[in-house]
Amino acid sequence: MDSALTLIGLPIALGVIMLGLGLGLTIADFRRVAQHPRAAVIALVCQVLVLPAICFCLVLAFDLAPELAVGMMLLAASPGGTTANLYSHLFGGHVALNITLTAINSVLAVFTLPILVNLSAAYFLPDGRSLGLQFDKVVQVFAIVLVPVAIGMLIRARLPHVAERLNRPVRILSVVVLVAVIAGAVLGERENIADYFVAVGLAVLAFNLLSLAIGYGVPRLAGVDRSAATAAGFEIGIHNSTLAITIALSPALLDSTQMAIPGAVYGIVMFFTAAAFGYLVTRVRTRSAATSTP
Repeated sequence: MDSALTLIGLPIALGVIMLGLGLGLTIADFRRVAQHPRAAVIALVCQVLVLPAICFCLVLAFDLAPELAVGMMLLAASPGGTTANLYSHLFGGHVALNITLTAINSVLAVFTLPILVNLSAAYFLPDGRSLGLQFDKVVQVFAIVLVPVAIGMLIRARLPHVAERLNRPVRILSVVVLVAVIAGAVLGERENIADYFVAVGLAVLAFNLLSLAIGYGVPRLAGVDRSAATAAGFEIGIHNSTLAITIALSPALLDSTQMAIPGAVYGIVMFFTAAAFGYLVTRVRTRSAATSTP
């Protein structure tokens, strides 16, 4: 694993990106989330209950090795990744909803992640190793998500003209950073990618695609508007693979390279599937707008 990229470089890059997102947000955006909680509740139910059940079925269907199976369940239990906020921003999602869901999911994961991983370890592994509550990981997620966003929002509130001038350059820079992270992830794992994909690639791809589809489709079926459904799709479809890799590799936690493999593969696959999903959602939105225009 390229630890410098996945464990340090990516969080720093995402922190910079979150600053840019904050430049386009106001308190009113979050008030609108509170006024329309349906999308948030549906997304949380899908994230906490539906996806782990689907992941468990996929693990059994693909007959994965025990440690890879636990690694998949660890990935399913991880909250939405901060990268979801960037994709939502780029493809017209409700970014404030993304940030709210990431924050809530991070708190819930303190309790749900250890429970799910411990149950998975007891089911799949003969030694049944356990995982404690990781409050420090939640603090890290909050620091990456909320602090840069708060700074960006403060700039927008106090210096709106500066925020307007910075918004477009920072958005372009965000795309450049994202592409750089994708290239770095692929290059850093080039010697191991083939082995990783053979071991768990199809299962990871299936899980990622189902996560995106459920995240968008279920809210839409419940009558949620396209912007909020897009945000939910990215939030549910892009898990925090960095957190999963950290927990799997940490000597104080699971201490297993095998369990980190699903997270590593997912961390590469999700960039491309999320971009394709965003493109499709944008096409659907454009066609719908064109159809409704007299």
